[in-house]
Amino acid sequence: MNNYNGLLNSFQNVSVMVVGDIMLDSFVYGDVSRISPEGPVPVLKYTGERPMLGGAGNVLANLAALGVKTRIFSVIGQDVAGQQVKEMVESLGSESQGCLIDEQRPTIQKTRYVSAGQQLLRVDREETVPISSQIEDKILVQVRESIEKMDALILSDYCKGVLADQLIKELMKLAKTHRVPVLIDSKRKDLSCYQGVMLMTPNRKELEEITEGLPVQTDEEIEKAAKSLMKVSKIENVLVTRSEDGLSLVPKKAKPVHFKITAREVYDVSGAGDSVMAVMAACLAAGASLEQAAQLANIAGGLVVGKSGTASVSTDELLQATHNDHVNPDMIAPVMEDWDLAKEQIHNWQARGLKVGFTNGCFDIVHYGHVNYLAQARAKCDRLVLALNHDQSVRILKGPTRPVNDQMARATVMAALSSIDLVVFFGAQKEGEDNTPCDIVGYLQPDILMKGGDYTIDQLPEGQVVLSYGGEVEIMPLYDGYSTTNIIQKSNSGT
Repeated sequence: MNNYNGLLNSFQNVSVMVVGDIMLDSFVYGDVSRISPEGPVPVLKYTGERPMLGGAGNVLANLAALGVKTRIFSVIGQDVAGQQVKEMVESLGSESQGCLIDEQRPTIQKTRYVSAGQQLLRVDREETVPISSQIEDKILVQVRESIEKMDALILSDYCKGVLADQLIKELMKLAKTHRVPVLIDSKRKDLSCYQGVMLMTPNRKELEEITEGLPVQTDEEIEKAAKSLMKVSKIENVLVTRSEDGLSLVPKKAKPVHFKITAREVYDVSGAGDSVMAVMAACLAAGASLEQAAQLANIAGGLVVGKSGTASVSTDELLQATHNDHVNPDMIAPVMEDWDLAKEQIHNWQARGLKVGFTNGCFDIVHYGHVNYLAQARAKCDRLVLALNHDQSVRILKGPTRPVNDQMARATVMAALSSIDLVVFFGAQKEGEDNTPCDIVGYLQPDILMKGGDYTIDQLPEGQVVLSYGGEVEIMPLYDGYSTTNIIQKSNSGT
């Protein structure tokens, strides 16, 4: 058992308020195979679109994924995008009354056009003038009614007009009166209005700009720049997000601590700061120390940079990432029981133009045949998902004496193989139930199904599922003479 379980479980008992610039982030996906005859620009053949909450909304989404109770206060336009934002906020279990409508401005939208994992173009729709004093007053009225029930306040300041100076000052006064810690993520260069904030989370570029060009590459340079920021702004603590280089915590009353990223792969660093902010706020609201909060936030950042677009991290993902503290997270694939999480990961890979393969089995005692089969399967795709029969499913297939190794032991061994990128459990719970991978294949929809043996495609029910949505099926050779059953028999006979 790791040290994070109690902390993660306590998130459901804390409440965090978010005030700031909410946005609608849309990712339009497509394929590019030709250049337009009308001009030297690529033609994007539309394949799908994914709307997500951005800005303060992404912080909210991350808090909700952690199980934290939330309130958000922001401004939207009286338009279709604004209605989408309200519906998304409500879908997270948060009230949308705090999303106030300003008829004079549009809902902030950022639309990104993506092909093969590369962003081709971003279109922004926004109005960045400060909100009116009337809307400021409406926000303050609602904040006053609920802040005493909050355990932390996050100010998400993208300089889009919601967090004007006077509103910030009033929010800071309310937080101080009710002893609510304030955390900020701000794009401002002048931080004088944030004096007394408990924690700021700038990225490396923002830290350089705020400190008028101080170098921020090495640990020592980060420390010096952060201390300069703290001295000028009177902000108490700084946590610097450094993309692929991890996090640096520079506290007011302790030595700086640098955390190296724990990502298995780094794909997209956008939105990682929001995940870090959400975890920090949840941890501090739950009573964790700054260093303990930063440790968990670093793990969260490592998870989210492997996803595409503005993404969030759940408590289940964090629990899995911290399950085996003795295992180097750079060397082990994620293990998931939640099919939704697995589907999200597969979607992120596919959105990047990666070909996702799928295979399944019990893998009770891993042997030469298994390792070589999986290596060959991995060579036929960019990412390989292994669906592992859970313990009850194995008993149904193999009898009451199996499995020899329980499901987490088997999953951990399989996840450590370089050929495996994700392990997910499946299988029947009772005799007579479907014990094939048909359901999980249909739900996850990998690009290619790999199966070892002398089957034909029409003999595989899961193969028909894959073909039904346009996927591929590949029958792979097995290595004769190697099986878990033979190994067990040989061991029992003493030969």
